[in-house]
Formats: sequence, structure tokens, C-alpha cells
Amino acid sequence: MVAKDGDGWVQCECGNKHWGLNGAAGILLFRGREILLQHRAPWVHNGDTWGIPGGARDSHESVIQGAIREAIEETGIDPELVVPLTIFSDEHGNWRYDTVIARAAEELIAREVNDESHEVRWVDIDNTGELNLHPSFAKTWPQLKALIQSLE
Repeated sequence: MVAKDGDGWVQCECGNKHWGLNGAAGILLFRGREILLQHRAPWVHNGDTWGIPGGARDSHESVIQGAIREAIEETGIDPELVVPLTIFSDEHGNWRYDTVIARAAEELIAREVNDESHEVRWVDIDNTGELNLHPSFAKTWPQLKALIQSLE
């Protein structure tokens, strides 16, 4: 993996350590009543949890560009089958995680393409809370779910 200018840890004003010198972005893909989730490998930060594909943004990337790049790197999706609809920002003062909420075409295929993932799976929106969610994703999930439901 090639190092990018966004790679690195930031100590945020909330007292937590986050990956992404320029912030981070992920993509929450949905189609119908399902969302795409990634089971993170045990060795990654907050490993063995479920979340969305995402990671550090590079300085030259927009939120949408960074989120889509990460999803391609982690799940091999075809970006032509994704329609970004809105962005949800989780502000931490000097650091921010942006979630791009996007509609996925029925024919979109996602799979594990590197060792950061154990599994990639479509999960019913109502069953998402039953999984061991990444702590930050778990915290914002109620707001993200409401946003998805408002876009259906």
C-alpha cells in the first residue's frame, strides 16, 4: 500500500486518536432496505467491528472523492453504480469524519479486496444494530439511519 499525504494519527479536541491528517471519509451505500457493511480485520484500529468502507482523506481530495476511493480500495465497487446523495459530518473540533450517503445500483458488487476486511455484506437496516459496530459508527448510526430513511 502506498502512503498518502493524509495518512497519520490526529489527537482530536474530544480526547480521542483518529486516523487521517486531513480528516477521514467513508461511504454508506444503501439499496432498498439494505446497507453495505464491512467486517474489519482484527489488526486494524477498532478491529473485529462492523462499519462502512472509509479512511483518511488526502489533501487534494473532496469528501466524495476520498470516500469513493476508499470504497474502491476496500470493496472493489464500481463507482459508476453509485449516486452520492448527501454528506453527514461528525465534527470533533480539529478533526472530522464525513459519511457520504449514496444509493447503490442493484447490480453493484462489493467484496473483500484486501486484508483490512474479513467480510463485506449487505445488511438489513433494521438488523444493523445487532452487529458489533465500530464505536464511532454505532454512535452516529441513529442519525445516519434517519437520513437514509428520509431519502428512500
